[in-house]
Amino acid sequence: MMTISSFIRGLARAACERRAVVGGMLSAILAGTLLPPAGAGEQDKTLRVCQDPNNLPFSNRNLMGFENKIAQLLGQELGWKVEYTWYPQRMGFVRNTLRAKLPDSNQYKCDLIVGVPKEFELGATTRPYYRSTYEMAYVKGRGFDSIKTPEDLLALDPEKRKTLRLGVFARSPAVDWLLNNGLIGQIVPYQPQTGDENQYPGEIIEKDLAQGKIDFAFAWGPIVSYFARNSANTPIMAIPFRSQPDMKFDFSIAMAVRHGDKEFRDRIDQLIEKNQDKINGILSAYGVPRVDERGELLVPTAGR
Repeated sequence: MMTISSFIRGLARAACERRAVVGGMLSAILAGTLLPPAGAGEQDKTLRVCQDPNNLPFSNRNLMGFENKIAQLLGQELGWKVEYTWYPQRMGFVRNTLRAKLPDSNQYKCDLIVGVPKEFELGATTRPYYRSTYEMAYVKGRGFDSIKTPEDLLALDPEKRKTLRLGVFARSPAVDWLLNNGLIGQIVPYQPQTGDENQYPGEIIEKDLAQGKIDFAFAWGPIVSYFARNSANTPIMAIPFRSQPDMKFDFSIAMAVRHGDKEFRDRIDQLIEKNQDKINGILSAYGVPRVDERGELLVPTAGR
């Protein structure tokens, strides 16, 4: 995903469609110049993870995110301790984490990003460990309970549709879907990467949708389902999108190491393969909507 940029701060379409912000030229530079020391973490038995300090359900400083849990699982399997380098997932994330060396040292601050789109260009990606999709959400009891699919939203009375406030992250597939279906005028835009490190993408669900500032929210599925499941006082319905021939909504998520660190990437690949069932259990505990290669839902989403 992100990264699911956003990384996953919205999983901007540019990243997901292989148009990372800095593009292929920097990726080529990285491939040639950022070869890490052999055996990342091997000398002191430390798994150094690059992570966002405030981005649930993925991660936070209290280690409450599912990427934190997966990192701990990898650390246990390696027999290594886990350390984090914290930096908000926005422009400069890779430069200040995976590519950044400690002062007066040949050691990098961290060696592994736990969640990126498989097409991520700023690092060497592992095998995908889950595939998810975008979702839309609304609050039950506010006149939309008959909506069970995205198409049901389009079937609403045209006059009612004109009154809707549709919260959506810029540059995401949901923007294209709304544009193609004549709903661009109802969009309330959100930025996938803001200048405020205290903000997080889940606020679109946890705050604005719950408080009625918007009628529908569109975001990356793990974000939508997590905050829908954990909304104690506001019942929220989460509805997944299915990819269409001309519009992709589901994406594979992998991990990333520095370009050239093949040995470490292969080691992480092996751990993912060995522990896929445990990883799936962690994802299920967080309500992550997982889909197969055809876009078919594998696990129930929130509100179903």
